[in-house]
Amino acid sequence: MMQVPLSVGSLLEHAEKFFPKKEVISQTHDVLHRLNYGEIGQRTRRLMSIMNELGIRKGDRIGTLAWNHHRHLEIYFAAPGMGSVLHTINIRLSPEDIIYIINHAKDKILFIDEDILPLIEHIHTHLKTVEAFVVMTDKAELPDSTIQPLYSYEELLSTGDPTYEFANDIDENQPAGMCYTSATTGKPKGVVYSHRAIVLHSFALGLADTAGLSESDVSMPVVPQFHVNAWGTPFACTWFGSTQVMPGPRFTPKRLAEFIERFKVTITAGVPTIWLGLLRELEQGNYDTSSLRAVLCGGSAAPLGLIKAFEEKHNIPFYHAYGATETTPLVTISRLKSYQQDLTLEEKFQERSRQGILVPGLQMKVVGDSGEVEWNGKEMGELLLKGPWIADEYYKDARSDDAFKDGWFHTGDVVTVDEEGTIKIVDRTKDLIKSGGEWISSVEIENAIMAHNAVFEASVVAIADEKWQERPVACVVLHEGQENAVKKDDIIEFLKPQFPKWWLPDDVLFFEEIPKSSVGKFLKRELREQVKARYSPQG
Repeated sequence: MMQVPLSVGSLLEHAEKFFPKKEVISQTHDVLHRLNYGEIGQRTRRLMSIMNELGIRKGDRIGTLAWNHHRHLEIYFAAPGMGSVLHTINIRLSPEDIIYIINHAKDKILFIDEDILPLIEHIHTHLKTVEAFVVMTDKAELPDSTIQPLYSYEELLSTGDPTYEFANDIDENQPAGMCYTSATTGKPKGVVYSHRAIVLHSFALGLADTAGLSESDVSMPVVPQFHVNAWGTPFACTWFGSTQVMPGPRFTPKRLAEFIERFKVTITAGVPTIWLGLLRELEQGNYDTSSLRAVLCGGSAAPLGLIKAFEEKHNIPFYHAYGATETTPLVTISRLKSYQQDLTLEEKFQERSRQGILVPGLQMKVVGDSGEVEWNGKEMGELLLKGPWIADEYYKDARSDDAFKDGWFHTGDVVTVDEEGTIKIVDRTKDLIKSGGEWISSVEIENAIMAHNAVFEASVVAIADEKWQERPVACVVLHEGQENAVKKDDIIEFLKPQFPKWWLPDDVLFFEEIPKSSVGKFLKRELREQVKARYSPQG
């Protein structure tokens, strides 16, 4: 067979040739842009030619601090298309972590959204390798700035070459992109993606039993483009000719609902906190969401109540998926098998609330204290993964030794696997609660609490206990108007039929808001400190 290297640039070349009229609909700060793939292709080629003039060469890191919009999409293809490396930077991290990430990656140029420029103003003197800063804005004039050299994205593109060629000497195993995990301890960890990994991952997103992305789709990635490359959907959707709707900076649930109705969005992707917000908006407004064939949910476990609300109240198919920065990220997706269509409605929902089965192309095993666990849906163990889009190390980081061993990526996620091969995330290894020598899953209790009609969010953490070692405490945010209607005993009574007595939380604390990470996950480290403060003499 022909040895033809897989390359990210070829994905956009395909869209230029075969889907030049299909659109990218992009909301920026001030303007709703509508460009087709023919125009996106020309703008990307202009950008490559300009970066070449600015001294960007093969292997150089290209940093982005940007929201979901068409300019960010163009950099997605321009950087790897000329042999350099796309580095999407999580703009929600602390300034100290952003400095660390840019210096550790050795970014040579930064592309910055206009509202993020003040952050870079504050830290740019600490950036050791950056030689040029480019502002992405709709305004004719650049903002006043002490940063030098500072360029306008659109001005640069106006002088670029629209016929500039994608690199044709790409080794499919060379780096195409990189992201840093928002580590819960220590500095963020870098993961480098090869051209081969991104292309194969894009294939996987097009499978009928995964996301089933196709030319007929209108895709709206709500997950940020700086979070594992918006789960790879911009690459796959461009390749397949899907219409893309980019919701832009600082979107609201109202904007998402309006875009779904206006542009007839068929598939969208995001974390549970996004869908909780959208659900509240849908219940308050009157929106036509009939175009949606799939809401993809990942990042953390989706509560059963959330899945039921989307499907039963709004007739929106809701699919649970699982992945990580280290896995590009798609690993599993929860879809019923053909013979599971005969299950009762409640059984179907229980099945759909799990993380699903492994995507074709990957391998897994689940290892407990005594070796691989039995696939019985009960035994717990850590999920280990391998495959062509699974990382094999962190970028220049000694912590690789703990996470990548014997050819496997050790995820740190504790799961069970049933007889069908369906995995269920039980917890992170560090979040399991050990009470009297037995393990309690904080995730299962959280999901059960969030099925209560009065509950908006819930998170469960451990507190130290002299007798039992650790005991669970539930932290609950109630829906508006329910603050005085639900008490601790109501939550406990709601849980009693679902769990053994020793699993029940010792306490239920009510919060106005649960702290979240930069990608919308519950930040349990900070929550534990808040819980400790409540129990301290001063609290």
